[in-house]
Amino acid sequence: MIFEKWLMPDLVAETYLCVTPELVKKMGGKALLCDIDNTLATYDDPTPPDTLVKWIEEMQREGVSVAFVSNNSWERVRLFNKELGLVAYAKSAKPSYKNLKAAVRDLGIGREDAVLLGDQLLTDCAAGKRFGIPCIIVPPIKDRTSAFFRFKRWLEKPYMKKYYRVNGKKEI
Repeated sequence: MIFEKWLMPDLVAETYLCVTPELVKKMGGKALLCDIDNTLATYDDPTPPDTLVKWIEEMQREGVSVAFVSNNSWERVRLFNKELGLVAYAKSAKPSYKNLKAAVRDLGIGREDAVLLGDQLLTDCAAGKRFGIPCIIVPPIKDRTSAFFRFKRWLEKPYMKKYYRVNGKKEI
C-alpha cells in the first residue's frame, strides 16, 4: 500500500476514554494532541461533555498535557475550548503538521514527547506520521454521511484492515 507509512496508526482505541495517562506515557508521550470533532465530541456538541472534561482533568493530574488541533473553524474551536483554556489550533489543514509543530512548541515539549489522537487516517494520522509522532485512532463518534466523508472512509478501509490483520482485532 503506497501511503502505509503515513496512514497506519500505532494504536486503535475503542473511544478516547480508553486512552489513559499511563498509555500515553508508555507511548513516550508527555502530551496528547487531540482532534476534536468525532474524536472527543460530535460536531453537534458546542462545548465539551462532562465526561470529556473529567478525562482531560485526569490526564493533566497525571502529568499529561492536552492540546486541541482541529481542522474546524476558529469559532468552533474557541467555543469548545472556552472553559478549558487549553492550547488550541483551528483551521489546521491536516494532513499538514504545521499546527502540531506549533502546539508542541506552545506546550514547551519536543515532538518526541507528543502523541496524536484522532478519528481519521487521511487527516489526523497522516499529519501525526508526517510530523514523526505516534498516532492513536478512534472510530468516529458520529460520522458524517456526505459522499465526501463516505469516500474518505472507503479510502481508509484497506489500512484499517491491515492494522487489524497485523495487530489482531482487539482494540484497547
